[in-house]
Amino acid sequence: MVRCCVLILCCLMVSSCSGLKNIQDLTYIVAIGMDYDEDREEYITYIQGLNFANVAKQEGGKPVESVPIFIASARGETLNLAISNLYKTSEPPLFFGHTLTLVLTDKLAEQKFNEVIEEIGRNRSLRPTLRVIVTQGNMEETLNTKALFNYPAIYTVLFKKSESELSQDELKPVLLMDFLRDFYEPMGTAKIPIVRIDKSSWQADEPFPVLYFDGFAAFQQQEHRGNLSFDDAFLTDWLHEKQMTMDHKVEIDGELIAAVELGSPKMKVQYEKNTATPMFSIELSVQGDLLEKIKDIPLEDLEKKIEDDMKNKLLTTYQTGLERKLDLLNVGDSWYRKHPILFRKLTESKEFYLDSSSLTNVKVDVTLVHFNSYKYNQD
Repeated sequence: MVRCCVLILCCLMVSSCSGLKNIQDLTYIVAIGMDYDEDREEYITYIQGLNFANVAKQEGGKPVESVPIFIASARGETLNLAISNLYKTSEPPLFFGHTLTLVLTDKLAEQKFNEVIEEIGRNRSLRPTLRVIVTQGNMEETLNTKALFNYPAIYTVLFKKSESELSQDELKPVLLMDFLRDFYEPMGTAKIPIVRIDKSSWQADEPFPVLYFDGFAAFQQQEHRGNLSFDDAFLTDWLHEKQMTMDHKVEIDGELIAAVELGSPKMKVQYEKNTATPMFSIELSVQGDLLEKIKDIPLEDLEKKIEDDMKNKLLTTYQTGLERKLDLLNVGDSWYRKHPILFRKLTESKEFYLDSSSLTNVKVDVTLVHFNSYKYNQD
C-alpha cells in the first residue's frame, strides 16, 4: 500500500512541466528592427511579434480572416534599454528565442554599426543564425509589409531561409555568423542585403507592396564603405555561390540578338609571385543555355559576344570596388593566407591593397550547352 502511494505521488510530481507556458501564451518576436536618432542620441528599437493563439484553436487550414502584423517600438540610450521598455507593455510576455531576422536602417549602418553588431553578437538570447538585413525605407512600413495573397510577413524575403530557396535573379540572404566571419577578416568584403518595397509590380484591388533585395551594404576592414547596386551585388553572389543563374541579354550595336541563362561559373585566380601587394589574373569559365534567339548569328560569334559582355561586367564591378576601397572579388582573402610575411608588411601601410594595376588579365570562356529546341546554325 505504501509503495502504491509513493508511486502515485511521484507520477503527480512529474506529470506537468512547472513554469512552462503553452504555445499560445507567448508573443514570439520574429524580427528586430533598429534605428538611431542622431539628434537625441537614442536608439529606436522595433519588434515584430507573432502569437499562435489562432493556430492552436484551428484543426488545420489557412485562417479565414487576415491576421494583423503586430509592431512595437521604444527608445533608449542603449539597445538593451530600448528593448527593456517594451516588456512592461507586452502581454502575452515577449519571447526572443525564435527571432529570425535583424533589420537595420542605413543610417544606423553608417553611424553606429560596430556598436550594434558587437552588442548583438554578445546577446545570448539571439541565435548566430539570425538573418541580417539593411533597409533604406521606413522601418515600420518594411516590417508591416505582408507577403503575396495576404500571407503573413513570415513569408517575405525578410525570412528567406537559405540560398536553396533563391528564386531567379535574387540575392542571397546573409546569416549573422557568416557575416561576422567576413566582417572581421583583414581582407575581403562583408555584405548585407538591402531590402526595398516594390509598390508597382503587383496589384489586387489596389497596388500591393512586396519586399525584395536590391543591392548590398558593403563593409571592408570593419568599416561601412557604401552600398552596391543590384547588378554589382548579384554578380559578386553569382561568381561565388553555387546554384545561381544569371539571365543575360545579348546585344550588338544596341540590337537584341538573343537571351541566355548563364550558370555554373568557375572563377580561378592566379597570383603573381614576389609582389608586395596582390597582383593577379582571372580565368572565368561559364556554361549557358539559349533561352531565345532573336536574330541569326553563328554560335562562335554569339559565345564570343557573351564572353566580352561578361569580361566587361567583371571589370566594371572590380572598378566599382576600387572607387570605394572594396575587394568585391575577394582576391585578398586567399592572398594573405598564402603570404603571411608580405601581409604583415602590408598592414603597416594605410593604403588600400588593390589598384587598377592589380588585375593584370581577365579571360572568360563561355560554352552554350542547351539551345531550347532552336535549330542553331553553327557555321
